[in-house]
Amino acid sequence: MKLGIRFWTAAGVAVLAAGAALWSQSRDGLLRVESSIRPLRLARGETGRIVLKIKIKPGVTISPQPSFIIEFIPNAELVFPKPFYTASDLNVEVQEAEKGREGLSFSKPLEIPFTVNPKAPRGVHVLEGRVKYFASSKSEGWCLKNTQRFSATFSTRTPALIEIN
Repeated sequence: MKLGIRFWTAAGVAVLAAGAALWSQSRDGLLRVESSIRPLRLARGETGRIVLKIKIKPGVTISPQPSFIIEFIPNAELVFPKPFYTASDLNVEVQEAEKGREGLSFSKPLEIPFTVNPKAPRGVHVLEGRVKYFASSKSEGWCLKNTQRFSATFSTRTPALIEIN
């Protein structure tokens, strides 16, 4: 009898795990982030910007509340004015999505300024971050809080020397 209980418990766990994996796969790809840094090559002390192009799966709404947040993993090479940015910080347009519900519109890329640390080592570096968002689909009857990671590569160089006569 004990073997039967263990067997059915293991079978139940396997079915639940498979269901969770399928549910997770169906929710992947709700929001996609394409990131780049402009200019690609930066001198120490120079200002640049990260450009984020956000694409949303059709039929999905990204809610302005709870907050849509962009965070950056701490990076010694870049200095940001703030540790995180919300949709209102970036002037993301809010529009009516489905039957009176509001949703964020990402028709324009988001640009976030930064300055290269004057002590940044020369070379190729990676900036990593994540977008925290709340998505929903009225037609499919679900909502969920999720996170999408992104990264962008950039290089630093020594600033040009100016000769003074």
